[in-house]
Amino acid sequence: MVKIDHIRHEIALPEGVSANLSESTITVEGPNGSISRDFHHSRVQLTQQNGSLVVEIELPRRKEKAIAGTWRAHLANMVRGVTDGFEYRMKAVYSHFPMTLTVNSDHSEFTVKNLLGEKVPRIAGLMYHKDGIEVKVEKKVHVVITGVDREKVGQTAAIIERSCRIRRRDRRVFQDGIYIVSKGG
Repeated sequence: MVKIDHIRHEIALPEGVSANLSESTITVEGPNGSISRDFHHSRVQLTQQNGSLVVEIELPRRKEKAIAGTWRAHLANMVRGVTDGFEYRMKAVYSHFPMTLTVNSDHSEFTVKNLLGEKVPRIAGLMYHKDGIEVKVEKKVHVVITGVDREKVGQTAAIIERSCRIRRRDRRVFQDGIYIVSKGG
């Protein structure tokens, strides 16, 4: 089996994007905002060279190779987030009882009324509303979630989808809910 003696991932910073590395925390700033994240490992090094970010490791083992690749993906997502941003689109699906979707005035709660004719509305807490994640309802059935942090945008979509989970009924028949339609940038 061939052993790799060195791994080096290089993430180029496009024009208009800057990165600030202090100890193990990196802050990436761009036209859409900024993201900070902590990258700490005893053997994997993160450096900034010639206008790009570099993830390096000498004599990696299997888990360390995986960590280096994960860090590369996280850094690439951070750069993409501050330049283009991330957008998840969701759609409300119902067969008989039309749902009403609303976001409250301070963007901290998402409310679903009349799901399967229920009298009590279902409420999803939007925990990342202070971090720049924006939730909008368009045309009564479309939900658009935008932001610069991919993980927070995806987690917000999952919270909304989970709030409409149907219990004690056959899921093949009762398919009402809010589902992710597209994930894009």
